Amino acid sequence: MTPTTDTVIDLFTQINAIPRCSKNETAIGRWLEQWAQDRSLETARDAVGNLVIRMPASPGFEQAPVIVLQGHMDMVCEKTPDSDHDFEKDPISVIRDGDWLHADGTTLGADNGIALALALVAGESLPHPPLELLFTVDEESGLIGANRLDASLVRGKVLINIDSEDDNVFTIGCAGGEETRIRLALAFESPGAAQAYFELTVGGLRGGHSGIDIHKPRANANRILGRLLVTIAKHEGFRLASLAGGSAHNAIPRDARAVVGVAPGEAKALQSAVQTLQAVLAEENGASEPQLALGCVPLSADQETPSRVISPDAAARAIALLNALPHGVQSMSATVEGLVETSCNLAILKIEDDQFDIVSSQRSLSMTRLEELTGRVRAVAALAGAGDARMNHHPSWPPDPDSALLERCREVYTRVFEEAPVVEVIHAGLECGLIGAKVPGMEMISVGPTLRNPHSPDEKLFIPSIDKMLQFLAALLESYRE
Repeated sequence: MTPTTDTVIDLFTQINAIPRCSKNETAIGRWLEQWAQDRSLETARDAVGNLVIRMPASPGFEQAPVIVLQGHMDMVCEKTPDSDHDFEKDPISVIRDGDWLHADGTTLGADNGIALALALVAGESLPHPPLELLFTVDEESGLIGANRLDASLVRGKVLINIDSEDDNVFTIGCAGGEETRIRLALAFESPGAAQAYFELTVGGLRGGHSGIDIHKPRANANRILGRLLVTIAKHEGFRLASLAGGSAHNAIPRDARAVVGVAPGEAKALQSAVQTLQAVLAEENGASEPQLALGCVPLSADQETPSRVISPDAAARAIALLNALPHGVQSMSATVEGLVETSCNLAILKIEDDQFDIVSSQRSLSMTRLEELTGRVRAVAALAGAGDARMNHHPSWPPDPDSALLERCREVYTRVFEEAPVVEVIHAGLECGLIGAKVPGMEMISVGPTLRNPHSPDEKLFIPSIDKMLQFLAALLESYRE
């Protein structure tokens, strides 16, 4: 059977019918195991749920090396504020719009569901060497599945990661990273009488992937909320009741909100201050964030008045901490023009268990500079009197421009498409660094069909690139025939 683009899209649609946010991969794992069982294929899992499906060699490939096709099961679950999608039970829509696939107000899940579909179709329909289809869990939460991978699961020494996002690009290296969870203890008090309460909102932002898009002129809703709170904290009777923003460590926050109170006589001045800042932000960000919108709406009759507010001292420290933490590009590479070396994403804000919780995500191609940036984040937290915890540390993937696998892939790509591929190192994190550290001698490359705006509801997949990836995989696997 010759696979087609529609074959892949049909399988991808089946995968998208299964909820699979990070840490909720049980159902998709069972589906993949059943797919393998229906074809009498060997499977194995490790303790954290990483899965391998082993496929014997096609005739003529018996002496070829084992090739690992690798992707991750989970997806970033982001949606627009007006979407009622329930990621715990609702299927992700797959909408065909000209040459693009997209969802309906949510992330599409092509990152990385399209890798699962391509690997399954390639293994079932293309002549191939012995294959291991390696599908990891919990990648989007911080490469956790790969970090805990049982190396005995993998026998192959040639790995094709299908998690890149341009069909003419070979990725041969990536940044390392880690997250810092900051916790500031808060004191609360009675809200008192005669307060006018408002819900402040920041919305309409483009968001995006905190590795791929961090260098672009995209605003961070958490950063804007901090700026807004500084502006309005000057008003008489100001009280902060709640705040929240962002939902994933690797997504630039698109939305944030807070509930604040002021003296009733300050209500009009408060709304005027928000309008003034809206005008300032529109001037600063108009070209890149045309939909940026600040809201300041009195709590409606059906919204409960806060039963408590943060004490003035604790609120001041929380606001100062929010505004002092770094976000965005910290340094550019000195050796690769245009490549971000080190960055920080001010990712998630929430109040939970009487604490102000912040998740900051740091990335760098240099592990020493990653350590320096993480230390800076922790120092800011300490100055505010907050504690911190370091999470999900993962190494960078150092590039090997002389790799035999890269040379083979270049030759195949150039022969099939009559042009040379782009070879690059990226600022985003890939599982290759962790897998390579666990399986010594592993040669690796990352490829993938063209994907735009991952980690946001604007995520879309370029349909013609699916066929291009099928052609490339077919020719690459064929090149191993004896």
